[in-house]
Amino acid sequence: MEKQSHYPSFSVMDEQDEWDDHTQTIVTSRLKPKKNLQFLTGDEAAMIKRISSLFVNDQTPEVLDFVLAHIDKTLYQSPGESQRKAGVPAAAELIRSGLQAIEEGAEAQYASSFLSLDIAEQEQYLQQISNSTAEPQKIWGGIPQKELFKKLLSLTVESYCSHPKVWSEIGYAGPAYPRGYVRTQLGQLDPWEAQPE
Repeated sequence: MEKQSHYPSFSVMDEQDEWDDHTQTIVTSRLKPKKNLQFLTGDEAAMIKRISSLFVNDQTPEVLDFVLAHIDKTLYQSPGESQRKAGVPAAAELIRSGLQAIEEGAEAQYASSFLSLDIAEQEQYLQQISNSTAEPQKIWGGIPQKELFKKLLSLTVESYCSHPKVWSEIGYAGPAYPRGYVRTQLGQLDPWEAQPE
């Protein structure tokens, strides 16, 4: 199904002159993420992009490049994970071993690499992982499937929802600092906010 925005002519980047210099730097850097990966291998990066695109139902190259760059940077810098369940490996280890298990599981279950599966099969296998029922179990020994799914999903969503193109599609006019909101009553919009078309 083709995505349609309620704000087709809105671009959040038209508002960048209202942001302070620091905010401008952060937001504009998301439009051209660094291509050189520091943690993920080429094969792992391809799998992450495919899985992320399935999670958000979006194949926009520049958005997926940013998602990939964010995930790679997070895994490389390992900024911490606040809370992690006992027995769940750190994110970098969990994702690296998990991607390997996904590939081996696809080969065992479908006689094909994960990236060569059709979208329905990829979604089916990810659904099994989310339920901790992906086979064969011997491949998944020690890798908590559900936690892997949650970690990949959360990293994808947090980066996807911070991309300016996505902001424009959902009508989010970007950071309000230092300008601030004036019209704060329900149903009221400031003149610079997106108007449904």
